[in-house]
Amino acid sequence: MTIRQEMRAAARRAKALLGDRAALAAGFIAGREDPAGGFRGRGGRGDLYYSVFALEALAALDAPAPRAGIERWLGSFGTGDHLDLVHLACLARCRADLDEPGAVGIAGGILARLEAHRSADGGYGVVRGCPVGSAYACFLAVGAYQDLRTPPCEPHRTVACLRGLRAEDGAYSNSPNMPVGGTAATAAAVTALRHLDCEVDESAARWLTARRGSDGGFGAWSGAPVSDLLSTAVALHALAGMGAPLDDLRKPCMDFVNSLWSADGGFRGHATDEALDCEYTYYGLLALGHLSDPT
Repeated sequence: MTIRQEMRAAARRAKALLGDRAALAAGFIAGREDPAGGFRGRGGRGDLYYSVFALEALAALDAPAPRAGIERWLGSFGTGDHLDLVHLACLARCRADLDEPGAVGIAGGILARLEAHRSADGGYGVVRGCPVGSAYACFLAVGAYQDLRTPPCEPHRTVACLRGLRAEDGAYSNSPNMPVGGTAATAAAVTALRHLDCEVDESAARWLTARRGSDGGFGAWSGAPVSDLLSTAVALHALAGMGAPLDDLRKPCMDFVNSLWSADGGFRGHATDEALDCEYTYYGLLALGHLSDPT
């Protein structure tokens, strides 16, 4: 399975846990559609980044997506001539979400632009010309190649970059030679390495597990003052991918995720976040899916 397929399969399991709330969540996501194209982010306009989360959430909830409108909108980006790596990867993911036949025809153009983001150390940077790659950018690049049904280019170089991002505390960072790592960077690195057929040190799983706070959620770094939904969802996904047991954290973590639910149909990013968006609503689904009873 690809990264996208793994995450979708997990998020789909959230529907049973949501029960009647699933229709509210689908309605919230559908309501974020921008008449001009795509799905709105916090900036109020259609955005490739937020559109990925919207399409993935709708698929997880077995809700229809506005296919014709999205296809026309995606066509306006061509092969992503002026996009950074994040939005290039989002363009690839949106096309894969629609299983659009035209995606294969333009894959070469998108991937050529993606390769222009190769960093000097063999990884990928979010912007061109980075001397060193980041765990996040490498994760996105691996996923984009999968989404466009193409084997990763020079995967050994990406692996070398990721290995060089190991922090002194055993986690991973988005920069080399860091004393401490971050939850999202560690989750991105171990997931990318796993999809590049590399073994991941079990200490990374122990480090991620230790990021769970007293409220049941996961923090963004060691000693983070609050837990957040993004860190919680990606940590759970990475741990599940490494085969780490989740039984002991299932109940308190589920309580944390459910505490971020809004009756408007979305999830908040953390306890003091008043805004709702497609991204965090998707992360709510991903987290709940991993917390669902495997039996």
